[in-house]
Amino acid sequence: MRVFVLLFNARTENEGIHTIQLGDRNKVLMFESEDDATRFGVMLEAQDFPEPTVEAIDDREIKEFCDSVDYDWELVPAGALAIPPEDNVTQTQWQAQGQPEPEPEADSDSEVSQNELDSIRRRLEGLL
Repeated sequence: MRVFVLLFNARTENEGIHTIQLGDRNKVLMFESEDDATRFGVMLEAQDFPEPTVEAIDDREIKEFCDSVDYDWELVPAGALAIPPEDNVTQTQWQAQGQPEPEPEADSDSEVSQNELDSIRRRLEGLL
């Protein structure tokens, strides 16, 4: 079945998929209707998100992706009015197109080791 998801920086090396964070879990919304996905994207823009791209994709691909990165997924039926949560994460796992990635700060008291950071970076790159 073909569904619609929201992507940021679609078809770039810095592509990211929109997720909703619930506690320590991330959930990808799969919309049955392109219009509903577009409407959700417009609501995200109203919350100061960059403009997302609505992308049609086979639902099995999204489910496989979610399984591979331990994300949840939800199918939003056509006509259901999905509304973005009021609270948004302050740090995304991707950078808006054209924005440079922040330089890492040198801090000897850092709570996360370089090995842990490298591991997290590899997992995030695997999402792209």
